[in-house]
Amino acid sequence: MFNQRQQRYLSYFIKLSVCITGLVSSLAMASNTFSEQQVQQMLSTADSFRLQDDAAKVVSLVTLYQHNEVDKTRQYNVYTRANRQSLVIFKSAVEAGQKMLMLGDNYWLQMPKTRRPIRITPMQKLLGEASVGDISTLAWRYDYKASWYANENISDVSGKSVAAYQLKLIAVTAGVSYQKIDLWIDKLTYFPLRADLYLASGKLAKQAVFSQGIRDDKPAVVAMTLLDSIQPSKKTVIEYQQVVSWKLDDKYYTPSFLSRSNTTEL
Repeated sequence: MFNQRQQRYLSYFIKLSVCITGLVSSLAMASNTFSEQQVQQMLSTADSFRLQDDAAKVVSLVTLYQHNEVDKTRQYNVYTRANRQSLVIFKSAVEAGQKMLMLGDNYWLQMPKTRRPIRITPMQKLLGEASVGDISTLAWRYDYKASWYANENISDVSGKSVAAYQLKLIAVTAGVSYQKIDLWIDKLTYFPLRADLYLASGKLAKQAVFSQGIRDDKPAVVAMTLLDSIQPSKKTVIEYQQVVSWKLDDKYYTPSFLSRSNTTEL
C-alpha cells in the first residue's frame, strides 16, 4: 500500500506523463501542419504527373476487365486546354462519329447524324467504371480545395509500402463528378497513389489507383485503374498512351460547331 506522500507523488507523475504525452502529440501534429497554400501546391504537383501542359492532346485507351480478362476496349482522343475545357473524340469503330465537349460545368454529346448536341452529366458512363468526367478531366487543382489530413503508409500498385500524405479534397465548382475525394500522395514526391471518389450523397462511388511510368524522361501517371467495391470482379483501366502539347482552334470549343465540324483526323 502507498502512504499519503507516495500517493501524491504518484498522482503528480501520472499528470506529468499525460501532459508530456499531449505535448509530444501536439508537436507531432504541428510538424505535419501545412498552410492552405502549401497543400494546394502539393495538389498542383500531383496534377503535373498526369498533365504537364494546359493545352494538350491525350490519347486514352480504356479497357474493361472481367475476372482479369479483357471484355471491351475503347479509344478516346482528348484535347484539353485552360479554363476547364476539353473536346473528346471517340475513335473506336463502334463509337465512330461521336464527340463530347466540356466547357467548365457544362457537357455536350454529339451523336452521328444528329443536328444538335445533347446535354449530359459528367457521371454518365462511357465504358465500365470510366465516366465522362473521368475521361475529360485531368486536373484536380481547378475544381477542389485541398487540406492535409494524415500521414499513412499505403501500398502502391506493385504492393510496395509507401509513406504518404492523405489529403481531403472538397469541390469548389458545381459540375464536377465527385463532391469529395480522399487522395493519397507520395510523401517525398507528391506523386498520386490512390483516391477514394465520393458522390454528393456521401456514397463512395469508386476507387482509383495510379500507375507510375516514364514519359518524356520524367515520372508520370501512365494509367488509372478504377475499382468498384460492389463488383470486385470488374475493373476499368485508363491508359494514357500519348500526351503531347497541342492547341486546337477556338471554334472546336463551341457547342454549335460540334455537329458541323469534321473531326475524323483529330
